[in-house]
Amino acid sequence: MIKIKFPTSLRLLTAFACAGLTAFAHNEESAPGAKQTEAAAVSATAAHAHDMLTRMCDDFGGRLSGSTANEAALNRLADELRALGLEPQRQEFSMPGWERGVDRVTMTAPFERTLRAAAMGYSPATAPVSGRVVFVGRGDESDWPEGDLSGAIGLVASGSRGSTGQLAQHAAERGLAALLMINREAGGQLLMRTGSYSGEGLPVPTFTITVEEGRWIERLLARGTEVIVEVESTSRPREVKTANLMVTLPGKSPELVIVGAHFDSWDLGQGAIDNGLGIAQVFALAAELRGRELARTVELVWFNGEEQGLWGSRHAAAELGDAPVAVMVNLDMVGVPIAVNALGFDSLVPALERWNNARGEQKLPQGVLNSNWLGSDHVPYQLVGVPTVTFHAPIPRESVRYYHDFGDTMDKLPVSLLAESSAIITDLVEALANDPALEPRRSSDEEIKAFFVRDGHDERLQRMGWWKFY
Repeated sequence: MIKIKFPTSLRLLTAFACAGLTAFAHNEESAPGAKQTEAAAVSATAAHAHDMLTRMCDDFGGRLSGSTANEAALNRLADELRALGLEPQRQEFSMPGWERGVDRVTMTAPFERTLRAAAMGYSPATAPVSGRVVFVGRGDESDWPEGDLSGAIGLVASGSRGSTGQLAQHAAERGLAALLMINREAGGQLLMRTGSYSGEGLPVPTFTITVEEGRWIERLLARGTEVIVEVESTSRPREVKTANLMVTLPGKSPELVIVGAHFDSWDLGQGAIDNGLGIAQVFALAAELRGRELARTVELVWFNGEEQGLWGSRHAAAELGDAPVAVMVNLDMVGVPIAVNALGFDSLVPALERWNNARGEQKLPQGVLNSNWLGSDHVPYQLVGVPTVTFHAPIPRESVRYYHDFGDTMDKLPVSLLAESSAIITDLVEALANDPALEPRRSSDEEIKAFFVRDGHDERLQRMGWWKFY
């Protein structure tokens, strides 16, 4: 195992990017030893990936699936991959999409104030509608006020335990005209998210608002002050056509190691942390592994439609057929790893431990974890029986707190984070591709069902409409 030591100087990393990977790899004066050459090459690759992502984010902004910006950015990524000598392929699909229009939420009493707000994914368009605001707590059954709520606008506290879709459905049943969701991140943030994992439009217009203004309204209501709000939106659900982008790095065997990251983002910012980071990590992986001798074939996928409901990975997993897949690695907001996670697949733990132990002094400090969670692109692969892996890799709060909003911009993503994380990711993927003891095995439907029941995720999957074991 080569021990990789990363330069931390931004000046040096910028120099790597300007010199280019090939030129630097042949610069014997800058890299007198084999270990230093590899370390420098990885850093140069990361600097190139960071530059590519910076230009993409600055040129196109957020990459909402089905939008013009998303398509233009996807074409840019394909061009960048071709410049590496690779042959990216589009995997076209249709999905229930959603487009941003003009959203407006205005307090008209007890005084006039335009609130910082944005319609949530799958919220329907609405002509201007005005109503008194009623506080519904976190949306639990006991929190909703008694009496006639017809025409009112519900204010939902931070930390709601119900899904947005469930809250909107209950609001419609009680006759509410709209919902205002106080998000959980202070500092003027909006924390955009989907309102439906099934692609169905929400039954009432639903907006995310800031913690500060939401709690302001909450305090007024608690003192008995009547608050009236007018909402209007031209945002709306619509069917869209989009694509995943795929690159195949052929190995000696058709057995697959799949590595994926979602390409799309919400539209309010640049989508640099969520998930431009993953885009760049897979790009750096492609640059590093191209031309290397691999025992297994490595398939790289940039998924679209993740933010609205994992539509791209659902499509890609459904297209696998009976392909022999050893493992799927998901990179969604992965910072510098401190552990690798088998995501509940006990059979993967030995392979991950072999890899981590072989790292010697560079072993991940928290080793191998084995805890499953929902809500990202590994889940559709799990549902077709493919074992999945990700990392436990927290991103510093000063960067991650801005995700899903206007502050998710490239200035939050230092090139050093990309360099360190990409080196570890590349090391793992190459090890999995070459591990002779790792055998592809698809779990049966009964095993998959037991897997999710064991981890306590079956009820949530049912609510999301993804539970196929009826």
